[in-house]
Amino acid sequence: MGTVIMHNVVSVDGFIADKNDDVGPLHEWYFSGDTPLTESGDQDQQYDHSEGGGGFRVSRASAEYVRPMWEAIGTIVMGRHMFDLVNGWEGRPPAGDHVVVVSHRPKPEGWHPEASYHFVDGVEAAIEKAQELAGDRVVAVSAGEVGGQILAAGLVDEVAMDVVPVVFGSGKRFFGGIDGQRLLEDPHVVIQGDRVLHLKFKVRR
Repeated sequence: MGTVIMHNVVSVDGFIADKNDDVGPLHEWYFSGDTPLTESGDQDQQYDHSEGGGGFRVSRASAEYVRPMWEAIGTIVMGRHMFDLVNGWEGRPPAGDHVVVVSHRPKPEGWHPEASYHFVDGVEAAIEKAQELAGDRVVAVSAGEVGGQILAAGLVDEVAMDVVPVVFGSGKRFFGGIDGQRLLEDPHVVIQGDRVLHLKFKVRR
């Protein structure tokens, strides 16, 4: 089975959005560089919601880290709240071929029937389904409440953080409402991009 990686862009003080789900400047580094994330830029354009478009363009250091990371993803796991916020990326996730949504409610009726989106009640069932779909590829877990629950259940292998130099003060936490301490190993990836620091930690077992 592939590695389960909990991942998100995050502020220095550990928030992935403010209380109103506004990400503020957290994603600006995706559009301020000189290196496109894909060769053609076509896929980047699909997910670029910035003013004026133009696709994802990051620093060279960030591109060399993000490209292989995205290419390795087979399945994304997300919570229903995030699914509703982005409308499931209209059935075209930014990475991977499959999405598993942790939700007590079913998929909206008639919503993109062609897309490989699976709605599962519970985090253990979600990871099981995601690994089945991903095979040997990576399962990417979106941070937040659901990500924190998956970490607390002992189902996360690595934590990946794209740390942006901004302080939010309050908002939606990277690890959600997780209780108690969880030890991580020393970071085995430390890459400085422009306006972002990429970190990866293995979860200590």
